[in-house]
Amino acid sequence: MDVAVNLDSIQKQIRQACARSNRNLEEITIIGVTKYVTIERTEEALQAGVTNFGENRLDGFLTKYNHFQDRAKWHFIGTLQSRKVKEVIDKVDMIHSLDRMSLAKEINKRASDVMDCFVQVNVSGEETKHGLKTEEVLAFMEEVSKYEKVRVVGLMTMAPQIEDESRLREIFRSLARLRDEVRNQNFSHAPCEFLSMGMSNDFSIAVEEGATHIRIGSSLVGE
Repeated sequence: MDVAVNLDSIQKQIRQACARSNRNLEEITIIGVTKYVTIERTEEALQAGVTNFGENRLDGFLTKYNHFQDRAKWHFIGTLQSRKVKEVIDKVDMIHSLDRMSLAKEINKRASDVMDCFVQVNVSGEETKHGLKTEEVLAFMEEVSKYEKVRVVGLMTMAPQIEDESRLREIFRSLARLRDEVRNQNFSHAPCEFLSMGMSNDFSIAVEEGATHIRIGSSLVGE
């Protein structure tokens, strides 16, 4: 399984999705999710042209970060415990899982500079998923303004692993509408331009519905 071949296929699918939805290819960032693969496999992805990597476990992230340092941009995409913030802060470029005020407070306390965050929203309402309810997001945005080192650059969601395309579209569209709602508030601390949504099984649909950051693991680097 060649990462460069996989990347080429993914980029082709993104181009097709952009053409179908009249979007600009430059708007899409591929995040290679490397949580299940080795440093060697991650190096292969880097050599193929992937420059953004996502990790969702602290130990896995630190192992990769210590090896690659700033040769790549790092995204923390998993649930982040407040007590672990001090170990990732100032190493990651973006945190995709801001979902509670205690985490915002800890980020603010530990960061040496402004931290770009996505607020995680549980659009599907699944009990197994983390994230705010859609109706909680605006109030959360207002409250998080008191933490000057937290900048909300977008919203993130995880869609269920289902085949039902119409349901997936509904979830992605809901997040896009919510993003627009937040953006229209013109919060200085929450420009909320981006949408982190779509994974290996549904990224083409996510791109058609407005995704700017897609998180791709298995179809890029394998399991």
